[in-house]
Amino acid sequence: MIHIIRGDITTQSVDAIVNAANTSLLGGGGVDGAIHRAAGPELLAECRSLHGCQTGDARITGGYRLPAKHVIHAVGPIWRGGTHHEPELLASCYRRSLEIATQNGLTSIAFPAISTGVYGYPKNKAADIAFATVTQFMETKTSIQEVIFVCFDEESVALYEQKLKQAPR
Repeated sequence: MIHIIRGDITTQSVDAIVNAANTSLLGGGGVDGAIHRAAGPELLAECRSLHGCQTGDARITGGYRLPAKHVIHAVGPIWRGGTHHEPELLASCYRRSLEIATQNGLTSIAFPAISTGVYGYPKNKAADIAFATVTQFMETKTSIQEVIFVCFDEESVALYEQKLKQAPR
């Protein structure tokens, strides 16, 4: 049900990939830029029609030129020491992405490590939140059968595999 892989999220053949988006939803660096480049200009056009998204929330679009049918754009918090509601906002990103996937009857979803790139969220803390939120959500009535955490490097793979072993079953 939960898998960890090292790879490129833009190549995942799932119902939805999650984009670590900014509030404008109009592309950026890192995962966000890679997804926009791979999906093509149609993604940007659809994102313009959404008029942005608040931190902690998410929006769904088509996947266009991606193997994934949809992109769920989740806006994670910028790390400011953990005292500005960052943990709650990050958990909300994962939960809202899963809620949107369920509302759309999707069965598979792939997540990057939201907020751990240029937004500076400590990887270990972010992984704890990701696993806690996903495992808790998967206990509810949901259409989702598969969650994939797509890691960019071996260090992240090892961290996420450790979290998976510690996750309640």
